[in-house]
Amino acid sequence: MFVAQPPNGPSLSPTPDRLTRPLPKAPQELPPPELVQDGAGLERLLAALQHESEIAFDTEADSFYHYQERVCLVQITAGERDWLVDPLQGLDIRPLGAVLADPRRIKVFHDGEYDVLILRREFGFRFANLFDTRIAAAALGMEAPGLAAVVAAQFGFELDKSQQRSDWSRRPLSREQVVYARLDTHYLVDLMHTQAPALDARGRMPILRGECARLEGLVANEKTFHPDEFLRIKGARRLNLLEMRVLRELFVLREEHARTRDLPPFKVLAPQAMLALAQAMPPNVRGLERYVPPSTVRRIGAELSAAIQRAKAEGPLERVPRPPSRAEEGELEEAEQELHERLKQWRKERAQGEGLDSALVLNRRVLLRLAESRPRTRADLAQIEGLLPWQVELFGDELLRVIETFEQDLAAGRIELRRRSRH
Repeated sequence: MFVAQPPNGPSLSPTPDRLTRPLPKAPQELPPPELVQDGAGLERLLAALQHESEIAFDTEADSFYHYQERVCLVQITAGERDWLVDPLQGLDIRPLGAVLADPRRIKVFHDGEYDVLILRREFGFRFANLFDTRIAAAALGMEAPGLAAVVAAQFGFELDKSQQRSDWSRRPLSREQVVYARLDTHYLVDLMHTQAPALDARGRMPILRGECARLEGLVANEKTFHPDEFLRIKGARRLNLLEMRVLRELFVLREEHARTRDLPPFKVLAPQAMLALAQAMPPNVRGLERYVPPSTVRRIGAELSAAIQRAKAEGPLERVPRPPSRAEEGELEEAEQELHERLKQWRKERAQGEGLDSALVLNRRVLLRLAESRPRTRADLAQIEGLLPWQVELFGDELLRVIETFEQDLAAGRIELRRRSRH
């Protein structure tokens, strides 16, 4: 088992005066949460948080129901009290930004990447001193680190997750939604107090620090659309060039309807339905019925059929396009693809040996950057964006050996590079 020394930075450990804590109450024993819907309620909340050093946050959004998702609810727990902050009531929640950006206070999330991104994009919030209990659970070797599983394992409480895909944009909130939402944060501070000592004892606090620093630095890009992103649909790269042309046309049509009808694209037409249509290319509207629901055929069947026939008339794409602005495995050069596979295998074996999720050894983006840059020295490794000092210290020699062996095999002609088929 590796033991890493923690880097300098804000404390991610619970405050000393709260290390001895009573067992948390069961869900049915909790008092109702406080609903914050106006400026006066927000002022009371901020006053209550003023002297709190450990504050749990979560959000609920409406991404399953609208084209551009919004923050519909912000859940907050501190000092055993729970608040549900409702920005859809015309409430300006930007004063919460000072709390989230305060490096003196720990903000506890569970699987907080989406929350950080949507809060940053919609309100411009900045983040400091985060503690993510999902990352902590994964760093401690838990195979299913979802909130319900972690709370059940640690405290024996069953959390009802039936509202997970509820429509959070609807008002008033149902009783079930209120109960669900408050439990998303209520136990997070208690979880942190059990996880932090275990992380310290096993030398895995640097994993949490590194991942939380990554969350704090995330950049929230505005939602954009590019027709060639159809290639991100699972299975799209296995199509031939004519089928890709059809899929691209369907992809563009779906986006137009999603934007116009304010729906997430998958609710206009499921990705696998588009893939099936691209392969089958039914000759008329009636032929669509085998692949899409009758309601979809009634609403946009004529347009789908026209898009298929238009793509067939235009003929195959000249080449496989390259989706913009996201470095993906499929965009690596041939030699880089081979090195990437070797690095992934090394990561898999290292993660299994440590009892960790592979992403906590090295995340996907760092793995791609290593394959692209092919560093030769520790100094080169230190220049890789996202590769943390503790990872260089612990894994640096092993990574360099993988890369050196690859370079030797490549120079000696022991690697057969196969070009991806372009049909």
